[in-house]
Parts: sequence; C-alpha cells; structure tokens
Amino acid sequence: MAIYHLSTKPVSRAKGRSAPAAAAYRAADRVQDLTTDQVFDYSRKRGVEHAEIVLPTAAAQQDINWARDRQQLWNAAEVAEKRKDARVAREYEIALPHEMDRDQRVELVRSFSQSIADRYGCAVDFAIHAPHREGDERNWHAHLLSTTRTIEPGGLGEKTEIEWSDANRRKAELVPGKEEISQIREQWASLTNERLRALELEIRIDHRTLEAQGIEREPTVHLGPAVSGMERRGIETEVGKRLELEAVEAGQRRLEKAAELGRLERETAGLERSILDLSGDLEGAKRERDQQLAKSQEPARPKPSIEQLQREGREKWLAMRAEQKAAELLMAQTPAQVVTLVVEQVIEKGAEKSLEPERKSKLSIEEQQREARERWLEYRQAQALGQSPGRGPQQGLERGQEKGLEQGPKGGDGPELE
Repeated sequence: MAIYHLSTKPVSRAKGRSAPAAAAYRAADRVQDLTTDQVFDYSRKRGVEHAEIVLPTAAAQQDINWARDRQQLWNAAEVAEKRKDARVAREYEIALPHEMDRDQRVELVRSFSQSIADRYGCAVDFAIHAPHREGDERNWHAHLLSTTRTIEPGGLGEKTEIEWSDANRRKAELVPGKEEISQIREQWASLTNERLRALELEIRIDHRTLEAQGIEREPTVHLGPAVSGMERRGIETEVGKRLELEAVEAGQRRLEKAAELGRLERETAGLERSILDLSGDLEGAKRERDQQLAKSQEPARPKPSIEQLQREGREKWLAMRAEQKAAELLMAQTPAQVVTLVVEQVIEKGAEKSLEPERKSKLSIEEQQREARERWLEYRQAQALGQSPGRGPQQGLERGQEKGLEQGPKGGDGPELE
C-alpha cells in the first residue's frame, strides 16, 4: 500500500496571502500582482518538474486563451474579489507514487486537474515538485491551485459550488462541503489506482482512514515546506517540538494498547479453558441425567400385598420349625433308630447316585451298612466334640454302643442291622 495524501485549503486574504504570490512560488515563475504592483519572482527556484494550466473542456472548446496566462489568470482572481477576507484560490496538495516516471506523473496530475476543472468549471494551475535534496527521495508531490470562480470568455464568473456555504448547498440540494471534499479524495484514489493497474504496478492507495482500513498504526504528520526547511537547517521549531512530543505520547498509547490487548487475550484464553471445563461437566451431567431418565422409564415393580407378605413369612416360619423339630427328633432317637434313619438316607442317596451315568451298580447290603456305620461314627464324634468331658452315666453307654458297632453283627452290645 502506497502512502495516500490529499489535502485542500483555501488561499485567503485574511491570512495575508495572495493568488499571484502562491502561483509564482508553486510554479517557480515570475508573477506581478497588478493590484499592489508587487513582483513575485521564484524563477530560480529548483525542484519544479512541470507546471501547467488546465481549463474546463467547455472553455477550451470556446478558445478562452486569456486564462492560460498565469499572471493574467491570478490577477483576475484578485480583482474579482472585493472582501478583505475573501478566498482568492483553493489549493490541493497531493502525494504521487514514486514508482512512476516523469511522463506518467504528469499525465496522472493532468487528468486529475482536468476532472476538477470540469467538475466546477474553474481553471487549475498545477505544478509537480521533486523531492527535496535533503529529504525523502520518494516525496514526489504536486500543488494544484484552482480559481474559486468559473471561467468565462470575458473573465471570471460566479463562485464555484465547492466554495458555497452549507446553507446554500442545501438549497441547491447538494451534499455538505465536508462530504464534497470526501468525494474528491475518493476520486483521486480511484484515478491513481486505475493508472497503477494500467502500468501493472502492485501498489495501491486508499483514501480511507487507517482505522477504517483496520490498520493499527499512527498516521504520519505533514510538516509543510516552511517547517521542513527549518528542520533541515537544524533550527528547532515549536511545530517540531510539538510533533516530537505527540510522537512520544503516541508511542506510549501504543504500548498501553498493546498491554491491554495482551491482557484481553489472556482473559479470553482463560475464558475458553473454563468453557471447556464447563463443557466436560455438562457432558457428565447429561450422562447422569440420561441414566436417571432411563431408570425412571423402567416398569415399576409391583409392591407385594399384605397377604403375600404374610404367606412368605408363614412359609419361612414353618420351614424353620420343621428344621428345629427334625433336629429335636434326631436327638431323641436311640442309636439304633438313628442308624436306621441314616441307613435309609444312605439308601435314598445311593438310589439317587445310581441314576447318575457314572455309577452303574447299586450298593450291596453290607456296603450300605458300612456307610451307615461310618456316618454314625462321624455323627457321634461330632457330638462328643460338642459336649464337655463330664457327661455322666450316658458316656459309658455311648462308648459301649460305639464298641458294639465296631464289632459288627456278632457283638452282643449293639443292635444288629439287617
């Protein structure tokens, strides 16, 4: 992006300026002010590459040649104004792309001057200045002086529209003067970019502010020819000091802005991390919610009725009483009866085992009696371990019975098992 610069300001008598003096200096020419008989001779001034007067297309077609004479044109501008604070000319200062050569610069400035002349019906006296020998070598620029009145065959006519007050512009249904200037700035950018494209140059200019373009940079400041000359000669100026102070303040503002942006970035990063954490918690909460919802959608089990609870309780109580009675009955039986019960259980279990595929033959009577005897011994041993050493008269009887059982069918102390 090339540097864009276009500024416009009136040449006013209120500031002690005159149109002949301004034209002579910018064109490096000799012009006499006929109203004051003062001669402004800048013909020895260096750095003016080209100077030319452009007339509106309609005036050129009418062969209005008097306005092509610089001294005659700007003396007419002075004579046409009667007020002591009148605007006798308007100046446009524009920066030129340094990538262009001399002919390309002249053609570009001539085209823009012609557009101003045709837009307002005025004469435009332009001069192209080369960079100062002690300044930036890229500082090619041009000064355009336009008349504030229209060009007529016999002299200058009415005030041009750009010099009208906003009240008169509203009456004529024209945009305000500030917006008019913005349109001229945009016109210069469009014309320049069009020429750059035709020359196949990649650079472009933009008439918008840096903020509107989204560029984070402080705008540059134009010192002007007088201040620039004094600064080059090493003379300190109030303008230079003020600009230096403003540059320091601008740098401080940039540092503070950068620190603020860094703080905002850190806060944004922390916020993003917290959002991620909340997202994880949210996923867990969603899973828990789905589980609870699935449980709530399961068919509820019917609660048992009082009759069912009573029935289950009665069945459990009867089973427990049956176990207790069986235990009491077993303890009340004589050893022979116990042996008989055990034998019956063994026979029942043997019958059950006989149904299994791996057990092919039934137990004989002797085998059944042997198993019963072994179970009886195991039972008595368990009873003996569960009782205290002093058991009374029954102890000898039980031991005798055990001996009788060990002697088999021929012993007379125990019952015989059939």
